[in-house]
Amino acid sequence: MKPIPMMLSMLVMGITSSAVMAEGTSTASARLPTTTLADSSLSNAGLPNVRPANSDIVNRGAYIARAADCMACHGEDYAGGTAIDTPMGSIYSTNITPSKRYGIGDYTEMDLKNALQKGRAPDHMLYPAMPYAAYSGMKEEDISALFAYLQTVPVVDEAPTQKTELPFPFNIRTLMLGWNFLNVPSTENRDGLTQTQQRGEYIVNNLEHCGTCHTPRNSTMGFDKEKYLSGAQLGHWHAPNITPDESSGIGNWSEQDIVTYLRTGELDQRAYAGGPMGEAVAHSTRYLKNEDLSAIASYLKAVPAIQTEDKVAAVDISRLPTPINESITHDLLAQNEYLTQAKAEVGNGSDSSESLYLAACGSCHGVDGNGQPDARYAPIVGLSSIRRDKPDALVNMILHGVEGATNTSPIMPGFSDELNSEQIAGITNYVRVNFGGLTSSEVSADDVDRIATTGADTPFLIKYAGLLAIVGIIVAVIIIVFIIRAILRARRRR
Repeated sequence: MKPIPMMLSMLVMGITSSAVMAEGTSTASARLPTTTLADSSLSNAGLPNVRPANSDIVNRGAYIARAADCMACHGEDYAGGTAIDTPMGSIYSTNITPSKRYGIGDYTEMDLKNALQKGRAPDHMLYPAMPYAAYSGMKEEDISALFAYLQTVPVVDEAPTQKTELPFPFNIRTLMLGWNFLNVPSTENRDGLTQTQQRGEYIVNNLEHCGTCHTPRNSTMGFDKEKYLSGAQLGHWHAPNITPDESSGIGNWSEQDIVTYLRTGELDQRAYAGGPMGEAVAHSTRYLKNEDLSAIASYLKAVPAIQTEDKVAAVDISRLPTPINESITHDLLAQNEYLTQAKAEVGNGSDSSESLYLAACGSCHGVDGNGQPDARYAPIVGLSSIRRDKPDALVNMILHGVEGATNTSPIMPGFSDELNSEQIAGITNYVRVNFGGLTSSEVSADDVDRIATTGADTPFLIKYAGLLAIVGIIVAVIIIVFIIRAILRARRRR
């Protein structure tokens, strides 16, 4: 067992929610210097905050802020206040506008560099909910560009309404020194990658920090590097396996599939970005240049494939429903008439699985599961999240709902207070068979109860941190008393 001081130094984690509804040969070359995003020419005319009047370095910084997904935690105005749930409690993001009182207006470029690469603000240590374990690999040029850009964003002269207040011993920020020693950097560069794959490695591992959600954690809440990108449970969300394993990861996706998904958040009859992954697409990946998305795709196809237990059934196109006509998903009146007719046919008020689906889900996702693209209600036909061996992801979405990725996105409500476990199990089975193409689904009310009460596993060190800290203090006091007594006795003998 590790000494108590070392154990205490490991008791904090950095984790941000990001889930994706995703399914599951590189050319060897000498290691070349990784190209930085700040070096690339900008061609995103629609990229927010990129303006001809800005200097080149500010415009590059705006791009890097998108590539680093800063808005996911700090908000669209960078004023902070977003809650990041961890096993130790909620950590709230801070104001990073140029406000001198509440933000980073007094930061020097070195201050920003220390925050990004070392988790060290001018007057305190940061919690790794800010993914500095990944940002530690950011290039100097990119940090300089990001610093220049952050000086130009509108000032928000107010503090976030919530302040991070973790329980003992997690409120002792100096413990981060031990955590950093063990877990920073979070990844290592691999040999044998092409120059394009090296670029993708930099974006995936450092800027986009994909492993923060998609990699399981070890006992110190750092990355379990042997299971890199193989999927992880994040509270009620599951960030799936994105290694190139064909049965449980995205091995059946082409590089173009990956690019399309990251650009649009959709892959027809296979994947739809919801929840935290929807936020990542909305605020970050859809703004990346094609060459950067292609680099990500090339790298993800080159990482070691890891097979997990939660396999995904292959798509059986013949079993998937099709719209009754080509225009109905865009015709809300026709959809409403079709839904009314379908409800009448199964019997209004019936407690059958089909009737429950039509009553709770049909108005948004459609009778045939094809959604309403114009209104941004997701199609659910063929999604890998409903074809997985484990129904947990789908059950959790029905139980807890899905928040929209942006302020204008529709919100899927949760039904945990409206439907009982048996009804939720019925909807789950109906969706998996009728829209996932599975031949059968046997989710029970007991399964729903289990999923509803199961979250991410909390390591022993985190669960009993307070007790361990108290024991450590007591042991330390006893040792100090023993040493003092020994010294006093030795003096008396003289």
